[in-house]
Amino acid sequence: MSDVSRPAPPSGTGRSTGSPLPGALGQGTLGRATALVYWYVVVTALLALAALPTLALLLLLDRAASNVPLAALAALPLGPALSAALYAVRARESDDEVAPARTFVRGYRRGALDALRVWAPALGVLAVVGVVLANASAAGVGPTYAAVLVVIAVLALVWGLHAVAIATLFSFRTRDVARLAAHYLGRTPLVSLGVVSLLVAAAGVAWFATDGVLALVGGVWVWCWYRNDRRMLDDVRARFTA
Repeated sequence: MSDVSRPAPPSGTGRSTGSPLPGALGQGTLGRATALVYWYVVVTALLALAALPTLALLLLLDRAASNVPLAALAALPLGPALSAALYAVRARESDDEVAPARTFVRGYRRGALDALRVWAPALGVLAVVGVVLANASAAGVGPTYAAVLVVIAVLALVWGLHAVAIATLFSFRTRDVARLAAHYLGRTPLVSLGVVSLLVAAAGVAWFATDGVLALVGGVWVWCWYRNDRRMLDDVRARFTA
């Protein structure tokens, strides 16, 4: 999908309602604030619902290094869920009157498979690194090699999120998405560092609280992700689309 379509505004009721009240949804400062909160509550709830298998499995797993491969497998549904939420957030940037639920579902239908094709390899790298680190002592993995593996895992996750963002908002072949995501790891270092910061924040919330708490701020996290990635996405649009 090369761009987010803007749905037609809802049809009228056939009655003349006159000037909208200042406190009406979307009207005035209070109305706009209420509409914004409502919009992100709906998107957050749908994101949590789409990622429910991930959340359920992560809650059942012990927080141990040996469970990293299982955690990576459990995170497979998270890629399409994040893609749909990003699609919805991008749509609202263009038109703040779009319906959150309808837009999220449309984004999921259009982008789930594309997102999964690039998300799964990133999780595969994470799983392999997790297995090696979990058996570091038995395998004779030293601190330096372990640190290198951690860096590889972080780069894989950042690449995965770059790839999901590009696959969500553009109609490129999977291999081209993979190449672009790798290219922008270095071309836009501030964007990549921003994604690392978001990953650290998410990991901190999940570790010190619970994955359920992380789900409560999922919509805000995706909004931060989109704002962080806008420079990269704008560059992709300017250089690689007509």
